[in-house]
Amino acid sequence: MPHTETPGTEAAPAPRLRWWTELPLILLVYACYSAGRLLARGDVSGAVDNGLTILRFEKALYLNFEHPLNRLFTRESWIGIPADFWYASLHYLVTPAVLVWLFRSRAVRYRAARTWLMTSTLIGLIGFTLLPTCPPRLLDASHGFVDTMAQYSSYGWWGGAASAPRGMGNMTNQYAAMPSLHVGWALWCGVMLWRHGGTRATKVAAVAYPLITTIVVMGTANHYFLDAVAGVAVMGAGLLLAPLVTRTADRAKARFVRPVAPAAAATPARSGAASVAGAPAVSSAAGSSIVSAGCQTSAGERIPRQRESRLGAGAEPGASPKDAGDGAPAPAR
Repeated sequence: MPHTETPGTEAAPAPRLRWWTELPLILLVYACYSAGRLLARGDVSGAVDNGLTILRFEKALYLNFEHPLNRLFTRESWIGIPADFWYASLHYLVTPAVLVWLFRSRAVRYRAARTWLMTSTLIGLIGFTLLPTCPPRLLDASHGFVDTMAQYSSYGWWGGAASAPRGMGNMTNQYAAMPSLHVGWALWCGVMLWRHGGTRATKVAAVAYPLITTIVVMGTANHYFLDAVAGVAVMGAGLLLAPLVTRTADRAKARFVRPVAPAAAATPARSGAASVAGAPAVSSAAGSSIVSAGCQTSAGERIPRQRESRLGAGAEPGASPKDAGDGAPAPAR
């Protein structure tokens, strides 16, 4: 027998996200990230010590990929210049583009993806605060690194001090190298493209974008290899914490935003209206003898037509006890 839901008890659909609420939220998180990164400058000497510690650790484990890549980017301008453009611009373009694409064409997946990205970004900000790190390009020249963005600054809009626009180098925290969110954000974009793209081109882009970004951040001497590893770890932590963040946000919204009762539950049923399509109407008046369409009970009867069902065998439905015979016993009540 098919189950019919009672009107007013159906599960309410999830509220649709709107761009005019999403955009301020994303801008707020990015503003907090930028401001926190700027304020968490830390001690320069401590940042240099942390950078040298990472470099020594990589050399001990034969993970020092930065030096050969940086020499290649420095020697070959046809590689170094596009790499500098890649580093300075794509994370500002690709990450928002993937967010907009998810919002417009994959709305069901958008909220979880956005929460993952934001949670990981805030975790990265904690890393900048606790572990200020000097990037390879700012180490002493005796360590063998060349700042390719300073070398090719005449080709782009960035200055020689940082990847920021000219004249704004002092407005950025250049010692926020650990973890590399360039790599972390690129990984997030790659996962979204791989899972929701559906075409061969998006699959190729999903693999190529984070991989090339990892090579670029090391070849331009902006990050160590372990910075890239830390960026991946931060994204993993954000992925694990995202469901908790979502549940916490839902509980806070349910607590501080008064829910609206469904209209069907709040509006009383009109007289004569059927409660379920195709079902007979049932009167709600107390004491009514109508229990189903066309059937009535009288005093002493528990179910409709009880009297008829108790007539003796062979008697007519409307016959009295006299008609059944003078000696026939009266039907039991």
